Amino acid sequence: MEYKNNKKIIFLPLLVVVAIVTGFLLGLNLTKSHYQRQTAKTSLSGYMQPASSKLGTILNLIDTYYVDTVNVDTLTEELIPKLLEKLDPHSMYIPAKDVVAANENLEGEFEGIGIMFNMITDTVIVQSVIPGGPSEQAGIIGGDRIITVGDSLIAGQKRDQNEVMKMLRGKGGTTVKLGIERQGASELIPIEVVRGKIPIKSIEAAFMIKPGVGFVKLLQFSRTSHEELVAAVERLKNEGMKTLILDLTGNTGGFLDQAILIAQEFLPKDRLIVYTEGKGAPNMRQYADGSGKFIQDSVILMIDEGSASSSEIVAGALQDNDRGIIVGRRSFGKGLVQQQIPFQDGSVVNFTIARYHTPTGRCIQRPYDKGIEAYNNDIINRMLHKEFVSKDSIKLSDSLKYTTPKGKVVYGGGGIMPDVFVPIDTTALDSFTHRVLANNVLFRYVLSYTDQHRDELSGIKTMEQAESYFEEKMPQIYEGMITFARGRKIDTEGAKSVTSKKFIAPYLKAYIARNTSLDENGFYAFIYPLNTITVESLKIADRQQNQ
Repeated sequence: MEYKNNKKIIFLPLLVVVAIVTGFLLGLNLTKSHYQRQTAKTSLSGYMQPASSKLGTILNLIDTYYVDTVNVDTLTEELIPKLLEKLDPHSMYIPAKDVVAANENLEGEFEGIGIMFNMITDTVIVQSVIPGGPSEQAGIIGGDRIITVGDSLIAGQKRDQNEVMKMLRGKGGTTVKLGIERQGASELIPIEVVRGKIPIKSIEAAFMIKPGVGFVKLLQFSRTSHEELVAAVERLKNEGMKTLILDLTGNTGGFLDQAILIAQEFLPKDRLIVYTEGKGAPNMRQYADGSGKFIQDSVILMIDEGSASSSEIVAGALQDNDRGIIVGRRSFGKGLVQQQIPFQDGSVVNFTIARYHTPTGRCIQRPYDKGIEAYNNDIINRMLHKEFVSKDSIKLSDSLKYTTPKGKVVYGGGGIMPDVFVPIDTTALDSFTHRVLANNVLFRYVLSYTDQHRDELSGIKTMEQAESYFEEKMPQIYEGMITFARGRKIDTEGAKSVTSKKFIAPYLKAYIARNTSLDENGFYAFIYPLNTITVESLKIADRQQNQ
């Protein structure tokens, strides 16, 4: 029931008293119904509040006088997100129950048992255990199936992956009892794991992708990103790295200070990294202090439509200072400065206070004046307008043209345009590859293969050993995959075609390598032929080294 339809039943205690006293003084003999009508009118006409407090006033009226009982706290929880939606796409309210999960990845650690797992056919399969973590200490190994957690059966129960994760995580020092199914064991193995602090790494992979070229995949900008990156790059330099490929594709951002620290590692002293402009918040200009360890090193930075916020700050800082080469596709375009404002109940608001600008003056944030829905559909519209396959499809306005110190032309309007555009691979998958991927046959086969060959795979410690292994075993592995697919009623026509092998072989190598001690390094080392941005970056690195 709307407020405007209930004016006659709302009144304030103070004005009621005033009306009663006034009534007695004037000797008015009002009937109860007439009195209620008159006091309601008096209350509304005298209840003047500043416009800024309307929201609080209405909530107070609902809480105190609304005809039905309403949980105002619940109403507020529903109202705040709708209010923030009217401001910009990235101001948001996070309820207290979700704050820990929202900040967990960026903070750099959580408390749990320390495993990477996948859920295949409603079964939790341990992909790998974190070295030195609680699960490794308790004796859990890759390939184990978790059948029970405590007294709860989780295998075959169609549980959501997040639900299983909550069951496994918990306060450090607490114990969780697991029932483990392991190949070769006839019964469930009971294992107790004492939960502990598990570090979350923001660098997923860091290895020599080819002689002289190092590859680093940065997933997000967490509390430890700068420290991790410096350690990784220094290690790769000791291994002979001359050119660094820094992969920020799909990196949605994180802490601003980490982006500044990382950009600073590549920039000479007094170079502007980023600046902000806002209405009420102090404007900020951040310069490199000259302490960077990699100022003279060759760097290639990979971005795409999934790169946002802190990723765009780093890319913009390097591009506008004529430092390195930006390769890929136009980034997401999220350049709003946000402050996290906490409430007493533990909830927070991520509140926009300014905009980020690159050193040349470009605003990173793309427009959102057409509404949230249009903003959220922007990536889809880019795809429909063929932006992902043709640089010429991007309309660049001369009014948004900027020039770097060395005369390179860059454009604003939202996001970072790369120096070298790389279209997505539009090569159509052949029918067999499509069937294998659509039915998750390939991944299931790799799990089965890993289970059966875990002893020999455990001996793979280096990329060279992995390459030798695949050179010898790949024909057998590929034939096994075809047999596996056929056993699951998948039509295997065309399985041995050149096109099928082009797509499937890198997947097989990457997934199997991930199940060795090479972990994610192994995955990226063998999957890269299917990533057009990585392939182009390697070509650029080759040209640089041959100059």
